[in-house]
Amino acid sequence: MNSMSTDAGLLDQQDSLSSLRSKFSLPEGMIYLDGNSLGPLPKAVKSRVDQVMTEQWGNSLITSWNKHQWINLPQRTGDRIGALIGAAPGQTLCCDSISINLFKVLAVALQLRPGTVVLSTEDNFPTDLYMVQGLRDLFSARSIELKLVAESELTASINNDVAAVLVTHVNFRTGALLDIEQLTAKAHACHAAMIVDLAHSAGALPVALDAWQVDFAVGCTYKYLNAGPGAPAFLYVAKRHLGKAAQPLYGWMGHADAFAFSPSYQPAQDISQYLTGTPSILAMSAVDAALDVFAQTNMQAIRDKSMQLGMVFQSEIARRGLDQYLTLMSPSAPQARGSQISYAHPHAYAICQALIADGVIGDFRAPDYLRLGFTPLYTSFADVFMAVDRLERIMQDEVYLEDKFQRRQKVT
Repeated sequence: MNSMSTDAGLLDQQDSLSSLRSKFSLPEGMIYLDGNSLGPLPKAVKSRVDQVMTEQWGNSLITSWNKHQWINLPQRTGDRIGALIGAAPGQTLCCDSISINLFKVLAVALQLRPGTVVLSTEDNFPTDLYMVQGLRDLFSARSIELKLVAESELTASINNDVAAVLVTHVNFRTGALLDIEQLTAKAHACHAAMIVDLAHSAGALPVALDAWQVDFAVGCTYKYLNAGPGAPAFLYVAKRHLGKAAQPLYGWMGHADAFAFSPSYQPAQDISQYLTGTPSILAMSAVDAALDVFAQTNMQAIRDKSMQLGMVFQSEIARRGLDQYLTLMSPSAPQARGSQISYAHPHAYAICQALIADGVIGDFRAPDYLRLGFTPLYTSFADVFMAVDRLERIMQDEVYLEDKFQRRQKVT
């Protein structure tokens, strides 16, 4: 056994989260470093969905809305997510997609705040920016300006013209981590609302929405929460805003008395008002089951291992001289980034494809980033060392220059 494998073995022996790896279905021989894009299948999800299909849907049919409390699943699951993001009960709802949820909370924020500018960053995830543009074009009666600045200029750009500050807590490309508490304080000092996208935060690092006084948040469940491709997203509305303004997607499930079937809409005064149509019970049951694993640990333990995994990877890249070829695009300090590391290289896409062919799953982000996620619930330190071994061979032998790795696929 060489020293590197010895180090990996010792680190894995000392890992308090190592037993949780068995909770996931992981293909034999695969090193999965893309949980920041799609989490693997938790074994509990498969059994729960089977149960919902065969016992609840199969046997109880429509009576399951009451008998198995399907009707309250968005709120119950939302509160479980809320516990992971620092939200007291009654403020988090599991439903729809990030894009739709962002449309809802952004519309409410613009009703509650007098400014005309939605301030965001140039490198925010595109769907967040598209939603602002859609609202701006839809409500032409009110002048709404989308202003984009560099992350480094964000705090200084918040002023009294700003109605809402819209940011992603962890940059999807670089992994850079924003100080949400500081940004929220500045936003509130200028009478602006704070809206946070937690797509790369929820389930990856501690979040304290209530303590930070964030106004609204959205996030997905298919990344670090491992709920499956296209799983329902979530939204958070601070209690102080509930009942103050109605989100514009008037769906029957958001009505104060949905089963009165009134032709006139009357919004619920609690978080339920942010519901629209009938929730997808199979998909939401998967979310609920996926959250079970988090009851066996805590977010600080997850964060500590995440930073340690990243430090080991970064150290090995430098020790082997691979940083001569790969330019670190993430913050160097582990506490300044989320649970991922990104490197730039002119052939980043091809390098990623060569890694995938060698059993290491990462992903590529334009323009030239190789992005690798370190998800502590199931990633071992042995995985990290083996991933660097294979990356080193690919770089030294220039395997990525082969034609088959140069051809672009639709999903990168």
